[in-house]
Amino acid sequence: MGTFRLHIDLQIDANETDALRISQDILNFCFDNHQARELLEKNNIKTVNYRLGHDDDRQKSNYFIKSPSGHVANKKCRIVVISDQNAVDTEEV
Repeated sequence: MGTFRLHIDLQIDANETDALRISQDILNFCFDNHQARELLEKNNIKTVNYRLGHDDDRQKSNYFIKSPSGHVANKKCRIVVISDQNAVDTEEV
């Protein structure tokens, strides 16, 4: 059997700017604290992938990654749990 993945879908009824802010606040609340890092490490979870999409998009857009010309990427963002520094880092994947 393959790997299980936890998918959580939160509907955010807001404009793009507010949706980005709310999403970042939620991510910070869930992952940017000592208890969250300990729980992730305890369960051998090394990365968390995420993106902010829009229901009207036909592709899997990520509004966290937007070019200067206004095009959004379809790459996910990733939180990397760094156990030896007891911290998290983010990157694009």
